[in-house]
Amino acid sequence: MATRSTRKAGKSAAHRAPAPGSAAAPARDWDSVALGPLTGRWVLAGRDGRLTAYARTEGGLLRWTERTPGGPAWSGPDLFPAPDLTDLTVGQGPDGYAHFVGRRRHRPPDGEGVTVTYHHAVQYQTGRPLGPWESLGTLYRKPEMSHRGGPPSIAVDALGAPHVFVRNAGRGIHVRRQDKKGAWGAWDDLRGSKTFEGTCAASTAEGRVWFAAPGEKGISLWAQSGPGSPLGRAGDIAYLAQDGSVATLETAPGRVTHFWHAADGSGVFAYREGAGVLALGGGPAAGAVAAARAVVDGHDCTVLAHRTVGGRTALAAYPTEHEAAGLWWTEIGEEGLESPALAVDGHGRVVVATISARGELLVNRQKDGSALSLGRWQRF
Repeated sequence: MATRSTRKAGKSAAHRAPAPGSAAAPARDWDSVALGPLTGRWVLAGRDGRLTAYARTEGGLLRWTERTPGGPAWSGPDLFPAPDLTDLTVGQGPDGYAHFVGRRRHRPPDGEGVTVTYHHAVQYQTGRPLGPWESLGTLYRKPEMSHRGGPPSIAVDALGAPHVFVRNAGRGIHVRRQDKKGAWGAWDDLRGSKTFEGTCAASTAEGRVWFAAPGEKGISLWAQSGPGSPLGRAGDIAYLAQDGSVATLETAPGRVTHFWHAADGSGVFAYREGAGVLALGGGPAAGAVAAARAVVDGHDCTVLAHRTVGGRTALAAYPTEHEAAGLWWTEIGEEGLESPALAVDGHGRVVVATISARGELLVNRQKDGSALSLGRWQRF
């Protein structure tokens, strides 16, 4: 059922990990079944115009790649082993490189304590292998502290430097950043308090990093004041969001809009400096909101998608930064696992992707010359 809303609401040095992932392995039947998408923007556009989709599977990650810009054919899934890595996330910077971070829990042979470490790898070109996994170490020297580190988020700045964000043992935020020579700095405590684990990292077209962490007191924001500058607090949004639901989208040059699911299940909300908190409808949902900008019928539009409580994908669009124009939510497709993805293909068409309940990649594409009318779902 479609719904419409126009309401406005009130107020150490890195070393290589023992699990290389540089070469794709032939996928056996059970390896090619996706357990769910990676977190972050999990369908990326490469510099050659081809899209790539990423999902996690037992013991590694899966990758599907468009054969030509705009499709419709895809290759894959290719399997990249990453034993014991969980909570895999992906991010992309202005250079087009895809960066991956995963969390590993290790219990020593004596069974005493669990150590949590973080690991990073890079794919430099569409369709090429991943580089080796490098360890970013632990947040703390004491295992009883390190095991409380949360799942990672990643964003890449204007210098191509990845920023890895993790909720720490005190429920604040730590970040670790790579410099332009490839050396990783120490973990830096950004402070914060009572944050949830499901955070969101993003970067603008010029490479300015934003980070949002929902928590018990609202959504805490950090940002770079300019490309390559240190991260600083960027205010708070006094609104309770579901854990893991926040998405950030650049909606004007250097200006971002944050989207999330309300903690009370009342729908999708948005915040932009100067506009306040905006109610966008959509009803109860789970997982992250997906957001992208695309030209629809000649107009710059923001397209949103999310997974409904029934498991299907809900889709809506409106003129960018003109939420008062209203938007209609429509459910599409079959039941999927976790959050859908949105992207724009090499021909400028909106692409919607999800992982099916059977662990396949499902892709739908905007029809040529249409408004936001979609074609038939493809299954890979």
